Amino acid sequence: MGIYNPMVVDSLTDERINRVFHALADATRRDIVVRTLKSEHSVSALARRYPMSFAAVQKHVAVLEEAGLVTKQRKGREQIVRGDVGTIRRANKLLDELAGVWRDRVERMGEILADDLTGGTR
Repeated sequence: MGIYNPMVVDSLTDERINRVFHALADATRRDIVVRTLKSEHSVSALARRYPMSFAAVQKHVAVLEEAGLVTKQRKGREQIVRGDVGTIRRANKLLDELAGVWRDRVERMGEILADDLTGGTR
């Protein structure tokens, strides 16, 4: 039995899935994703929001871009960052599928326990 929906697997490879969840494992990167999903921001504007260097924010944005969670576009001297809702949706579908697998397992365990309690007769 396959766990993954082929539609989700086709759009997110295992490597890409790993990158997405690695990127989202950091609180600053999650915050950047939320901000850039609401509206676009320059890297320098993002850097002013965090108690870290501009270079550190650039690295966070690079990790997010590599994972496909944000895109960057040059606008004059600025790098404009936008969140990619499509990647978030694909990751969410995968999480929903994994949650479904666990719900099915819990239901099955309940059935097995009920069978054990009733001696296998229902």
